[in-house]
Amino acid sequence: MSALLLGGTAEARDLAARLVAADVEVVSSLAGDVAAPLLPAGKVRIGGFGGVHGLAGYLRANAVSAVVDATHPFAATMTAHAAAACAVTGVALLRLERPSWAARPDAEHWHWVGSLDEARGEAERLGERVFLAIGRQELGVFAGWTDRYVLARMVDAPGFAPPATWEVVRARGPFRLPDELGLLTSRAIDVLVTKDSGGGTDAKLDAAATLGVPVVAVRRPPPPEGIGVVSSVDEAVAWIVRRPGAATP
Repeated sequence: MSALLLGGTAEARDLAARLVAADVEVVSSLAGDVAAPLLPAGKVRIGGFGGVHGLAGYLRANAVSAVVDATHPFAATMTAHAAAACAVTGVALLRLERPSWAARPDAEHWHWVGSLDEARGEAERLGERVFLAIGRQELGVFAGWTDRYVLARMVDAPGFAPPATWEVVRARGPFRLPDELGLLTSRAIDVLVTKDSGGGTDAKLDAAATLGVPVVAVRRPPPPEGIGVVSSVDEAVAWIVRRPGAATP
């Protein structure tokens, strides 16, 4: 069988390594949003497909028999395109999505919002020194913040010149709790804005809980209806190897 893995996450890299080790023919596709991405094991393609039509054409041209969408929980456009393309081509689709942070004990005290626009308004109400931990692509929502200190952390540089009151830190996680405590304390952060990216423990959230810093969290978009969703690499591997023509690990 031939599998297409829509990746760019740690879970996708873990899954690619597991599938390559199991002799499954898999191609990992990365969006190309990061200048120097962490590459998974096996074959890799980088760049978009050209919408639903382009992805459907790729699936047909490469005789893909299964797709695993392991993109970021907020990559809603790619997830929707995968669902539509698999529907028109009849290719099996599975969504691998890391667990939400909503199950954290401290999450019930967070300020949950439905969009980054709402997050901006809530953060303005809560504090004056903001840690923006949302990545780089949607920082423009907050570009009007010229009256407060903003700490923005991301892998690549932002796509615009940040205001003079901003501090941009370019770094790739995972991060350690002592370092996050030092970061929030040294910058006197009084509100943290993040997305519900989910996964395991997260040091910035643990640091915020320890220091009593309020958290504004953007809810993740739901997956398209009718798609199977799993939350672990083990489940995704089991789904793949059960497909007709897959090798047995």
